[in-house]
Amino acid sequence: MTYRTKTYIAGDWTGDHDAIEQLHKWKRSHYWSLSFTDAHELTQARDSSLNCSIKASLSARLDASKTFVLIVGSNTKTVRSGSCQYCSSNNRFTNRCERGYSIDYRSYIEFECNKAVRDRLKIVVLYNAARVDRTKCPDMVKDVGTHVAMCTYRDGQYCWDYQTVKNVID
Repeated sequence: MTYRTKTYIAGDWTGDHDAIEQLHKWKRSHYWSLSFTDAHELTQARDSSLNCSIKASLSARLDASKTFVLIVGSNTKTVRSGSCQYCSSNNRFTNRCERGYSIDYRSYIEFECNKAVRDRLKIVVLYNAARVDRTKCPDMVKDVGTHVAMCTYRDGQYCWDYQTVKNVID
């Protein structure tokens, strides 16, 4: 039996890498006290793996998690990476996987959100912006969990809002 003690961070790793990295900087810092155990340290999937094997790895990480953190940016809702429609093993004529796996057209983000809701994890949605815009959030978590902006507008510039993020993750 796996104990759910980890924090799982999901997001558009290409478009919102800065926000994801900011969480890790706060965690590594001796000054800031953001504390979480990253579920992604458990297992790793290679980028060259099949989408279904990557989803199996994501599922194992989610099984060890008690908190699911989704970082929402401009493209989070529309990212399609992880869908079987882009896999070379998907036979488009028979709509079957040539390797015997089931076909799943959900993106990695949709898969992660569905599993987090189904497993009743604590859900935290952080917006890589100065305001919460639920239209950019995947539908399955749009009305679930705590939604906050990661940034604030101060002195004419945008900056990270550490205290708000810490309050919702801890």
